[in-house]
Amino acid sequence: MSQPSQKTPDKESADRKIVREGILRMALTSEARERIANVKMVKPELAASIEEYIIQLAQSGKLSKAVDDEQVKQMLLSLQDRKRDIRIRRV
Repeated sequence: MSQPSQKTPDKESADRKIVREGILRMALTSEARERIANVKMVKPELAASIEEYIIQLAQSGKLSKAVDDEQVKQMLLSLQDRKRDIRIRRV
């Protein structure tokens, strides 16, 4: 007897990735997507946090139009400023 097909963890993560990419494609302009892709090469964790934030905005209906490059720049600056404040000095 064959069991009903269940999703494997790999299949589920691939499905989630496709859904995320679809949401980002609709929520971002092409220039904004390009900027995030460039940031992802240098700082993947920063790009992931921006993507997650944009996805949350899109899913909650708070985006009236696609996020443009200027808005992504502002998000990046605000996140980078917060992370730069932490400094450890050794004496």
